[in-house]
Amino acid sequence: MAFWKDFGLGFNTYGKAISLIFKKGLWWFFFFPIVVNILLFWGGLEGIGVLIDWFNAKVLGWTSLESADFWGSGVLSYILTFLIGGILRFLFFAFFTFIGGYIVLIIMSPILAYLSEKTEKIITGNDYPFSASQLMRDVVRGVLIAIRNMTIELGWMLIFLIIGIIPLIGWIISLFSPVLMFFISSYFYGFSFMDYSIERQKLNVRKSVHLIRKRKGVAIANGMIFSIFLIIPFCGVSLAGFTAIISTVAASIAMTEIVKQEQINVIVKT
Repeated sequence: MAFWKDFGLGFNTYGKAISLIFKKGLWWFFFFPIVVNILLFWGGLEGIGVLIDWFNAKVLGWTSLESADFWGSGVLSYILTFLIGGILRFLFFAFFTFIGGYIVLIIMSPILAYLSEKTEKIITGNDYPFSASQLMRDVVRGVLIAIRNMTIELGWMLIFLIIGIIPLIGWIISLFSPVLMFFISSYFYGFSFMDYSIERQKLNVRKSVHLIRKRKGVAIANGMIFSIFLIIPFCGVSLAGFTAIISTVAASIAMTEIVKQEQINVIVKT
């Protein structure tokens, strides 16, 4: 029962988050995902281009096709180059689709930490005067939490892949593993969004993990919306940055309620 109550809390805060963003003038935070998308798109194209050129040079050099003069060598060289480019692009976008959410969280960590703080101030009046050192600690913790969660999620994926090769049992597990992975991803994404608020309560990572496990219904509901947008074909990662803004505000709203329920002593800097 407590899980579903927390799930409802995490889900309902999304409506409140959207309303608060536009009523309280936080809409300008949506400009940051646009910049992030431009950087990721440009950086991704440049990176995959360099990688393809490197692979082509290695493969063509190994096969000696580049200097070959037999009939059809030019066509064969073109086909091989085309296949290498296609395979590498597919692998790149497949891999990026999986870890793209965490890349967005890592890049936008400074923005999300500041947004979470602004949201709490609007809701509770708690004022956290700007501190460059504190912001840096928030950013470092946000990045480390994202890396931690991504690593654990990859571990779960590996476990499902290993179990999947077991006859019969693996076949059964493979039917449910996509759904299980979706909820696991949702939990860890929600974890990342909620931790920005938890850090301001001066709870260390171990205590943060304990609290979020206790309130996992909130974490799953919060991260679920982000996960749904993330799996949209072709544009999921591009939408992730915008969804991260709403998710962070929603998590901050939920955490203000959790702080009251858990009777956590709020430490406010003056």
